Amino acid sequence: MAEVPMSCDCFVSLPPGSRDDHVIFGKNADRPRDEVQEVAHYPAESHPPGSMLECTYIQIPQVEQTHAVVLSKPAWMWGAEMGANDQGVCIGNEAIWTREPVVPGEALLGMDFVRLGLERGDSAWSALTVITSLLEQHGQGGQCKEDPVPFSYHNTFLLVDRNEAWVLETAGRLWVAQKVTKGVKNISNQLTIGTEVTAEHPELRGVAQAQGWWDGEGEFNFAQVFSPENPPARMELAKQRYKGGTELLQQHDGSVTAAVMMSILRDKPSGICMDSGGFCTTGSMVSVLPRDTSMPCIHFFTATPDPSRSVFKPFIFSDFSTPVLRVVSPQFGPDDPVRKQPRFQSQVDRRHDLYKAHQVALSTMETNPDESSAVFEILRELESQCLSEISAILSGEISGEELGDLFFDSVDTEIKFYQ
Repeated sequence: MAEVPMSCDCFVSLPPGSRDDHVIFGKNADRPRDEVQEVAHYPAESHPPGSMLECTYIQIPQVEQTHAVVLSKPAWMWGAEMGANDQGVCIGNEAIWTREPVVPGEALLGMDFVRLGLERGDSAWSALTVITSLLEQHGQGGQCKEDPVPFSYHNTFLLVDRNEAWVLETAGRLWVAQKVTKGVKNISNQLTIGTEVTAEHPELRGVAQAQGWWDGEGEFNFAQVFSPENPPARMELAKQRYKGGTELLQQHDGSVTAAVMMSILRDKPSGICMDSGGFCTTGSMVSVLPRDTSMPCIHFFTATPDPSRSVFKPFIFSDFSTPVLRVVSPQFGPDDPVRKQPRFQSQVDRRHDLYKAHQVALSTMETNPDESSAVFEILRELESQCLSEISAILSGEISGEELGDLFFDSVDTEIKFYQ
């Protein structure tokens, strides 16, 4: 089997794992090296009854009201690798392979489920029920990279809100979920739910018995029963990253902050900050969800590849924020290769302004390391100052007024530094 160009890591810390009374979420999206990840904000909307929604490949019925969302997403698809909504919910997904075969044909992508859960769910559990309901109705599948060579997978998800987290693992239309209420947890490209099952598809155990995967006698262990006998190489490699991520979280257990989560996403020895062969970490996200609902949730995005050479910029939902078009990719309408049949027969330039400026800066780093490392040092110092200011806002030391344009200002400042 060809090397699979997908692998991701999701993390959560809930008190007492976090230093403060905050839930901290983090994810690296590891995707094909040249794939552009944009950061896009979509406001809350009302939709006419009976309207349809165009996802990446298929149409599904739209709901009457959708929440505002901010998404870090591969620019060619409708769905997202990770994101948040204005209800304080964050979701990230991971590629997975199980004993249930990946069915050919187009359905909802795992990334579509991420966006649908955020647009329709007002809590982690609510988003989970949105995903499992749509999974039952429409199934999962379809081409998962911008390439004509077939490649598809099933998905696991980490869903987080101000109070709790849920791990959702799927196998075809089947699923199992585990609730996490305290401490630290990470997921990678493998099944992690064993016997501690909080909720499950009603037919899960029946299918396992009918297939001869479980005798119905002993304790039901989802990961053991549904993990493939011959997993792809990428799943095997993920075991090392999963172990490394768990160790990094445990090292900081009780003291996790946004800065700590960023440092974990930047960790290269563990492989969490991916840069290998045809793929790398193309986008990263860290969110701070205060338990105190009077405080805003803060969502940090890089919008550029390789978090070790990128800057996390803060986004806060606001009714008055300026659109940040310099991290949104160009649109190609009906001429987009993803829209034309057969799909993906050509390539288009999806780079946004920040992506281009960042590419130039990285290229300069190769030819003039002193000059460009000085720029990155200044930007990292600005990131550190921003984290300090946000910490002061969340502790009530300074006012949080006019936060809506933080992301716009941060992107603008970063591009100016690269120029």
